[in-house]
Amino acid sequence: MASGELTKLEERVVRRIREGEDELVSLVSELVACDTTARDPGDPPRDEVRLQQLLAARLRALGAQVELFEPEPILAGQSPTIPFALDFAGRPQLIAALPGAGGGRSLVLNGHIDAVTPGDVTRWSSDPFRAEIRDGCLYGRGACDMKGGIAGFLFALECLAREGVRLAGDVTFCTNTDEESSGAGALALVARGVRGDAGLCGEPSGFDAWVACRGYLLFTVTITGRAGHAEMPAPHWSEGGAVNAIDRLEPILGAVRGLREDWRDRTELQHPLLAPSGIVPVMVEGGEWIVTYPETVTLTCDAQYLPAQVGADGFGSPVREEIVRALGAAADADDWLREHPLVFDFFSEAVPAEIPGDHPLVRTALAAAGALGRTGAVGALQSWHDAASFTRGGTPMFSFGPGGFETAHGVDERVPVADLVDHSAATALTAMRFCGTAT
Repeated sequence: MASGELTKLEERVVRRIREGEDELVSLVSELVACDTTARDPGDPPRDEVRLQQLLAARLRALGAQVELFEPEPILAGQSPTIPFALDFAGRPQLIAALPGAGGGRSLVLNGHIDAVTPGDVTRWSSDPFRAEIRDGCLYGRGACDMKGGIAGFLFALECLAREGVRLAGDVTFCTNTDEESSGAGALALVARGVRGDAGLCGEPSGFDAWVACRGYLLFTVTITGRAGHAEMPAPHWSEGGAVNAIDRLEPILGAVRGLREDWRDRTELQHPLLAPSGIVPVMVEGGEWIVTYPETVTLTCDAQYLPAQVGADGFGSPVREEIVRALGAAADADDWLREHPLVFDFFSEAVPAEIPGDHPLVRTALAAAGALGRTGAVGALQSWHDAASFTRGGTPMFSFGPGGFETAHGVDERVPVADLVDHSAATALTAMRFCGTAT
């Protein structure tokens, strides 16, 4: 059989999925109708239980062994990657096991159920929590990122069962909260024991295989000054004069720019798929009163780093140390800052990961999409995704989903309906070819 050809059984499965377009659209619409907006710490639950129970009911109908669980609360400072206290009351995680007939490779299908806030809903052309079909696309918050991918995975499994296809390998379908805010949900699934020979994450990759991602370090650096009346002439600080903390920010911002340019040009930080490491100032907070020299100023930065920069401790410690050295050197050149050192707080981190571009599941998924006329390629996500947590936890995983990524997190988020159908069909073909069949 040529790589682009389908067997008779595969043709039947693809036909079943394409004929079920209305059912798939209805499933995505049901998921969009669940408000699972990503939370800030302390936010009450929304519709997470409703959505997970909706999925669980359909999975149980397939004969899956379903577990819904709320992980133990995370205490502030307990996790190196989650800086704040976090509990999961009303936000269950889902694991559904579909045992295979035996003798095949196991597959994990994962998706996150949270979606970013719709923002000002008056800017949307339709209700973000009521899916609407226009111009061949399904509109709604989370449509592409990533309730469409989740629905495609589930519908693929349902259509395989309806065609009497028994996979040889086991399949684990799992969905989690908190991808958009902390990554805590996927970490909880890994800690619960979710494993497989390989896995797919349903991010909207447009049928590309995102095999790598960058990680990030979020940190603050605080500069201490000395308060004084802003409208009065100030003697030199060594004589007790006021020190404007905001003025002292200038050399630190220069060091941030210098580090960003160094990383951009450094040979060992070039990656065939990922942009170089970066560091971006994102927030500045300072000052106490409108006629007072600011006593402190705090700069918040987002530093992105590559898989090659992960340290021996499994985190971005080499990046953290380089940031402290570079900004510390700039501070040492200032007489006030030399005597009043910078205060760093690295408060959140997501660790990057990558898998080989020629991994068997990568080749299988791209070939399956190609057989449906969808030409995908090996690629990468310049941000971060839950696939990294599974990869680091022992399951090589990459993102493989429908299109629409250009509208993710934006007004009028949408996903092409044809992409939903072909992604579900490609998932079914991938499962058959990777796991094997017993029919």
